[in-house]
Amino acid sequence: MDRLTALAVFRQVVERGSFAAAARHLKLSAAAVSKNIGELEAHLAVRLLNRTTRSMSLTEAGQRYYEQVSRILDDLQQADSSLGELQATPSGTLRVSAPMSFSLVCLADAIPRFLARYPELTLDLQLDDRRVDMIAEGFDLAVRGSDRLEDSSLVARPLLTLRHVLCAAPQYLRRHGTPQVPEDLQALECVQFSLSGHAREWVFQRGEQVRRLEVCGRYSVNSSLALCAALRAGHGISLVPEIYVRDDLAQGRLQPLLEDWQMMQTQLYAIYPSRRQLQAKVRVFIDFLLEELGQQA
Repeated sequence: MDRLTALAVFRQVVERGSFAAAARHLKLSAAAVSKNIGELEAHLAVRLLNRTTRSMSLTEAGQRYYEQVSRILDDLQQADSSLGELQATPSGTLRVSAPMSFSLVCLADAIPRFLARYPELTLDLQLDDRRVDMIAEGFDLAVRGSDRLEDSSLVARPLLTLRHVLCAAPQYLRRHGTPQVPEDLQALECVQFSLSGHAREWVFQRGEQVRRLEVCGRYSVNSSLALCAALRAGHGISLVPEIYVRDDLAQGRLQPLLEDWQMMQTQLYAIYPSRRQLQAKVRVFIDFLLEELGQQA
């Protein structure tokens, strides 16, 4: 017996006054309606309906059961409707994990505009450069940067390609010299972003030439903003996403190096659990990311 179907059949029989009317409404055969009522009564071990060839009425137990079942079915219908509204209208709490440096540089100023656009939505934005377990920690969406995304059951939507630039402060280059080829970096102080998959190996390409260099330095850090601060202070050379140092390059605080070589790139993704039945709150945040990052790119 399908319990929920049997309850719905019982309600329709009571409200429509006959098995035949309930069968027409539910698009079932009269035999199927009778079978559902019989199985429900057998399951409950109580008679719910008094029925003859000409009339039908509720027993005392049937009346009490009908009132309780009706409330339960109404609550279920309301629950279904509320989810439909949630799918259609961005509302509720949206939990997002995003890298700290990236968010502070590229998203922080735009978040208030997003919230103003969707007044029924609450945003819980967790800034953390570590790779969170979305499902275990209850996130609806995560923003992740990677040059190689691991296989996963999660959906990865590309947002932006972060082009890296090799740079240093002019005062550092005056003291230690300007590298002319990638191999020159091995004699210089290289600041490493410790969360990168290539923290200790930098790759340069020019045409068919590929150089993979093991770099070293006295400073590695898990924050791109701290790394940029070290560069501006004249402590070494580093590969850093161009978007983080765009103003520094324009103002001359940092100087690009080996510009005839192609540097690594990092793809930024929006990661979420499922492509099916995507909640409105997740969909509109992805749209916001694409819009905002598209302008910055």
